Amino acid sequence: MRVDVFTIFPDYLAPLELSLIGKARGTGALDLRATDLRDFTHDVHRTVDDTPYGGGPGMVMRPEPWGQALDTVLTPSSLLLVPSPAGRRFDQAMAHELALEEHLVFACGRYEGIDQRVLSHASGVCRVQEVSLGDYVLFGGEVAVLVVLEAVTRLLPGVLGNADSLLEESHAAGLLEAPMYTKPAEWRGHGVPEILRSGDHAKIARWRRDQALLRTAQQRPDLLKQCYDTLDKRDLATLSEAGFQVSAQDVAE
Repeated sequence: MRVDVFTIFPDYLAPLELSLIGKARGTGALDLRATDLRDFTHDVHRTVDDTPYGGGPGMVMRPEPWGQALDTVLTPSSLLLVPSPAGRRFDQAMAHELALEEHLVFACGRYEGIDQRVLSHASGVCRVQEVSLGDYVLFGGEVAVLVVLEAVTRLLPGVLGNADSLLEESHAAGLLEAPMYTKPAEWRGHGVPEILRSGDHAKIARWRRDQALLRTAQQRPDLLKQCYDTLDKRDLATLSEAGFQVSAQDVAE
């Protein structure tokens, strides 16, 4: 996958050199390039912002440097992602969608955002998607880039050493992941559940499924609503025995 990131703070993206993302870059699974937007300015002050038309507080990023920057990379097959509180909420489903793309381009806004004409013009060249991490406001889009690429890169083929780990993690099947344990078997008076030490893989799988159901019902009932149609009779029995509502009507309430 090719990824281009335009920002006025390229050093903010230094963590993308670390851990599995750094390894993916080393193997060629991820071709990531961070470029300073100020490289596309032509005045002594390297100006990228100005006051907003119509008045109001703050500054708006000028269209000229953005236009020149994006002209260097955008093609009809590109997907331009613009972090914004007004964007589509980023989730695991979107991460899977983005992992299938050949070329992602991130435009990291600052101040009051990017002149809207930049997005309008880019939409005539490629697909444009505003994306939001949640209902809050950050200083700029760089944090969103770190989050999105962390989620997307781990889905690329060959990035994770054990691809099976993608099947059991939180949100993979619409549920939260079951609690996890490692050695020692006893720690400060707390023991590992006996079933995990039994060696019975079928019972362990069922236990983990049950724990994922209960954890989701307790902590994220909104997720349970979305995957109700995938639950079998044993799943419903597990929830019912724990005191959770299990009918389609109940889950939808």
